[in-house]
Amino acid sequence: MGKSRNTRRARREREADATVAETVDGGLAQLVPDRDRTRARTLLIDGAPQSHVDLDDPSFLSFEYQRRLGHVIDLAAPPGKPLHVVHLGGGALTLARYVAATRPRSTQQVVERDAALVRLVRRELPWDPGARIRVRSVDAREGLAKVADGWADLVIADVFSGARTPAHLTSTEFLDEVRRALRPGGLYAANLADGPPLAHLRGQIATAAARFPELALVADPTVLRGKRFGNAVLVASDLTLPVAELTRRAASDPHPGRVEHGKPLTDFTGGAVPVVDALAVASPAPPPSAFG
Repeated sequence: MGKSRNTRRARREREADATVAETVDGGLAQLVPDRDRTRARTLLIDGAPQSHVDLDDPSFLSFEYQRRLGHVIDLAAPPGKPLHVVHLGGGALTLARYVAATRPRSTQQVVERDAALVRLVRRELPWDPGARIRVRSVDAREGLAKVADGWADLVIADVFSGARTPAHLTSTEFLDEVRRALRPGGLYAANLADGPPLAHLRGQIATAAARFPELALVADPTVLRGKRFGNAVLVASDLTLPVAELTRRAASDPHPGRVEHGKPLTDFTGGAVPVVDALAVASPAPPPSAFG
């Protein structure tokens, strides 16, 4: 009997250490074990890292850009206060799990177009059934259009298709929908990816500035200097942003980030003009070296 139990335990341990691979709408999805965390997995799509989830600690954010989005979530309201959050792009629902863990009773809408990916994540990395998380498998802009006017305290855009943000999620018309869904004083946060000469990033800042009076950008200084491809988190609102606290938190991260706002951020755009639907293009593809 003891031998049988040991055999079953060994089998479960082998299965826990194995990478789960499955074809989804967006390509080959892999859930790779984290050797340092027993019940943590990294989601890759066609080799590009998308999400990291620790089922034992959903408040743990491994990816640099997700930590920065976590700071925005933390600063969106007093600690513990429930929020209405819209996530455009779901991946493995890392940030939705973070909100549920740090702000119980929050109500969240996740828009993730890849229905096969949602099924895989639901099966292999199930989230708390008591969390108020609703997932819609539709296009991000279509899902955003279904959000009631002024419903959201926070809208987070983290949408990538083939490691590129789709063109129709980069325009002023898209941000008009974001503003419609946000309550007065609500926050918009977007994960943007670019590399030298940073034309896409500059254009996205100019686009946001055409729709929001208050902006801040958080990124690795080497990315802002155009030295390498990387992520930047853009934060926007119609009210004053908590720039000082965001700066403090970003500076204390394992990979410290720099916060730009005000005139330096305006100067950073270098005269870029807002993007409109008719002229929008997808964000640039990352170089082969971007993921190691």
